[in-house]
Amino acid sequence: MCNIILYHLPAKELEMKFISTRDKNRVVSFKEAVFQGLSPEGGLFVPNSVPNLSTFYAGLTPKTPFNDMAIELTSLVLKDDISKESAARIINRAYNFKPELVDTGNGIFIEELFHGPSSAFKDFGACFLASSMEEFLQQENRRAIILTATSGDTGSAVAQAFFDKKNIDVVILYPSGRVSPLQEKQLTTLGKNVRALEVKGSFDDCQRMVKQIFTSPDMKYLPLTSANSINLGRLFPQSFYYMYAYSQLKERYKNIVFCVPSGNFGNLTAGVLDWTWGMPVKEFIAATNRNNEVPMYLESGKYEPHPSFKTYSNAMDVGDPSNFERLRFIFKDDYKKMGKMIKGAWVSDEDTLKEISQFYEEKNMFIDPHTAVGYVASKRYMEANKPEDTAVVSLSTAHPGKFLEVVEKATGARPKLPQNLERLLKLEKHSTVIENTDAALKDYLKAAF
Repeated sequence: MCNIILYHLPAKELEMKFISTRDKNRVVSFKEAVFQGLSPEGGLFVPNSVPNLSTFYAGLTPKTPFNDMAIELTSLVLKDDISKESAARIINRAYNFKPELVDTGNGIFIEELFHGPSSAFKDFGACFLASSMEEFLQQENRRAIILTATSGDTGSAVAQAFFDKKNIDVVILYPSGRVSPLQEKQLTTLGKNVRALEVKGSFDDCQRMVKQIFTSPDMKYLPLTSANSINLGRLFPQSFYYMYAYSQLKERYKNIVFCVPSGNFGNLTAGVLDWTWGMPVKEFIAATNRNNEVPMYLESGKYEPHPSFKTYSNAMDVGDPSNFERLRFIFKDDYKKMGKMIKGAWVSDEDTLKEISQFYEEKNMFIDPHTAVGYVASKRYMEANKPEDTAVVSLSTAHPGKFLEVVEKATGARPKLPQNLERLLKLEKHSTVIENTDAALKDYLKAAF
């Protein structure tokens, strides 16, 4: 079992409930938050207290197994809903993969998060959510319908994680023509309990449609929940790989900075949770593409969402990121306070392609466009600050094989697909095309369920 030396804090300090960002009086358990997905008034669930887990993080070592530290953190933070035994079942059922750190030799480490079933970082959240939901549903002998919107990797991770799960149906909305061909294959070739809806619109349309269904009174008869980054059950386990990187580097570097390629901002929010719970982090870098409304906010305090721009890093093409509401709540809507901990950066398509090419030439390694955005921002940070005794952990969010067209455009070469992706290319796509209206989704759900 776990190599971590357990410590004891007063029970009251470790109690954890969750409240809505829009109604502090709405208090729910983790299990309730998981199945509700979104609070009835449209808010997102966040912790109602901040436990001090600094002793836990201090006890981590480079030899602590990934699953062991995930089990321990789960049983500490979510102890009111998940026992140590349940945590072990959930984690060990969810993860037969882990992050991998690559030292690029310049103080920047790439943390590869694409070794799961869909070859993207969102496998960490989706597999935990599927496993925990399965645990809860088996205990209560009931069903659930997963309704989620995706700009790319979320949907494929959810589809893979929930495929053929008992008592669970899955409906995934994705923007037509705005996900990579391979991502679309991951969404549309599974069948059985996984249904793919191809929406004539943008990711923002998909996200709006999903949110409207969750707050629509005439849809309350459906046991709906969400599995994208608005769901707390997917957000919480994303904290695991920040913790893992910290455990690997804490004995070598005094300061650790995390650079996070950011679209809907769930990934960055999970790292911020680790920091609020006591994990030492010097600061975060929020790296975006042309959809740079958050970096602009961090400079001016003005948040100006807009229709999303289409870029090579398409999973980050989000003009109004949902999880930014959580970050504003955590930092009490104080952009200066947020800016002290989170530095904004944005990277153009031109610089994204240039970095993919340069990385391949210098290191003989492929990186996907989202990883390239983060790596450019990491290099800029190091060049501008020249920090001593500091490591920047730049999150690598997807296998380059998922973005063959963009990577080949940049390098003139095609990365080899992992076997789990290779087999998808031969499968036939099955999707249902719908209009980008709330009514269209409502009609589909009423007919299907």
